[in-house]
Amino acid sequence: MVTPQLSVRSSKARDLAHKLARRENRTIADIVERALESYEAREAGREPAAKFYSRLSSQSGTDIDFDSIINENRRAHKGVEL
Repeated sequence: MVTPQLSVRSSKARDLAHKLARRENRTIADIVERALESYEAREAGREPAAKFYSRLSSQSGTDIDFDSIINENRRAHKGVEL
């Protein structure tokens, strides 16, 4: 059975994969697999911010206005007494 191969047209990506493979004493395939697994774990689990805030507001049902809460409790400092 023939081993599947990945074709990369970017010379920068190819050179970087070769450099990392030599430095870490691994195969190029191993370097590419590990890089793609790391990318998937980092990016696939993330939810876009707009979607997160939309989901959060629909779950909690209330929208908190932090500026108004801060302004309600804000008092001017009288300054240092000399």
